[in-house]
Amino acid sequence: MTPIAILSLIIVYFGILFFISHFVSKNDSGNDAFFKANKNSKWYLVAFGMIGTALSGVTFISVPGEVGNPENQFKYFQFVLGNAIGFLIIAKVLLPLYYRMNLTSIYSYIEQRLGTVSYKTAASIFLISRTIGSSFRLYLVVIVLQRYVFDYYQIPFAVTVLISLLLIFAYTYRGGLKTIIITDTLQTFFLVSSVFLTIFFICNSLNLNAFEAFEEVKNSNYSKIFFFDDYMKGTYFVKQILGGIFVTIAMVGLDQDLMQKNLSCATIGEAQKNMFTFTGIFVIINIFFLSVGALLYIYAEKNGVSVPTDLITGKPRTDLLFPEIAFHHLTLIPAIVFLLGLTAATFATTDSALTALTTSFCVDFLGMDKIENIAKPNMVRTRHFVHIGFSLLMFLVIVLFNVINDASVVSMIFKIASYTYGPLLGLYCFGLFMKTKTVHDKLVPLICLLSPAICFLISYNSSLLLGSYVIDNELIIINGLITFIGLLLISKPATSETQF
Repeated sequence: MTPIAILSLIIVYFGILFFISHFVSKNDSGNDAFFKANKNSKWYLVAFGMIGTALSGVTFISVPGEVGNPENQFKYFQFVLGNAIGFLIIAKVLLPLYYRMNLTSIYSYIEQRLGTVSYKTAASIFLISRTIGSSFRLYLVVIVLQRYVFDYYQIPFAVTVLISLLLIFAYTYRGGLKTIIITDTLQTFFLVSSVFLTIFFICNSLNLNAFEAFEEVKNSNYSKIFFFDDYMKGTYFVKQILGGIFVTIAMVGLDQDLMQKNLSCATIGEAQKNMFTFTGIFVIINIFFLSVGALLYIYAEKNGVSVPTDLITGKPRTDLLFPEIAFHHLTLIPAIVFLLGLTAATFATTDSALTALTTSFCVDFLGMDKIENIAKPNMVRTRHFVHIGFSLLMFLVIVLFNVINDASVVSMIFKIASYTYGPLLGLYCFGLFMKTKTVHDKLVPLICLLSPAICFLISYNSSLLLGSYVIDNELIIINGLITFIGLLLISKPATSETQF
């Protein structure tokens, strides 16, 4: 597939998104539509659209790429099962709390439960965490576009990043969540379709029918799912399950991005129905993503395709195997399918994150949900400036990450999330389970800084402290626990107004 063909397809794709954005927001571009989609989103649209937001380009490329590592294979599915349990906990514990309090920003709970400083701390943690995480996810698709399109035109990496963010900004700045509910539904359709069509095209090129492909994957060296043999390794079943549960609770249930979509449903019943449906689809679609990974490596072995290397370091880049095969070894149609899926996965995540970051800052720091501010005519203009600000911030983070990155993107995202989301986990656990206690509010930021620092020291010196034991996704549990203990140390009896 030629660079001009890829570029043309991207232009058409975004043209469709711009049309949808204009149609949805032309009669209502106010803050209520931007923040909450006027509280009338259909649960089935939210459930389907959340698939694209939750998966992202990281799942689309890095997860299949990691399958080729003998230490990994299908071990990611253990983590996915933990995710599913985490989603159910969110539906039954956190969503009822958010709906009972009628929240626009979920961090408002911390304000009422622990105090203003704690509230600002929680919101700040989200802003930092989501900015970094979403920037890394967008970085992944940008390096693919750079390598296969923009390098051909000698366009610098920074310009590619800027173009990508400008496109996202252009179709989200007016309608916000109201627009994204619709556009993410379309993008998830492209994403899901591309997974199934990719499997079909690879099987066809290998002359395998569905049953033969299943047997080929099952008998390959890539399909081991459950790892019970060594609890010291990061792949151990219990560690992956627990990590999946707590990473999900922290990165989804305590994250304004995905919760904002749930809170746009009219009732708690519809929001829970959305979460249950989403969970089932999420588990199934990840099985197919892992199958794509196995089939890619089987195809590579049979056709002599090497894993691409980094142009600077010369190290293997497993997350580039999928685009390498799609663009250079399959026919035009599979290449188009791959590009649509990758674009949909990445931009469905980034547009949602940009909207959530804008919402959190506007509500948590500018107080736009307060009655005295709602009617102010300049509030929409202020929101636009905030939207621009976060777009520029993501641009800077992506460019910086491109300079310093030396690890696989999927590993880096979850590693950083363990440090940044851990304090949120501790804050909410304290608020929910220690109802007779509150905290000395001004000391909370110190606890939320110390906890990740202690975790970093533990992780960095793990070989000295723990021998051959490998800390993996359970780092977020350790982080949350240290935060919880720290909050207990600065706690005091709660008043009746701070108990929920």
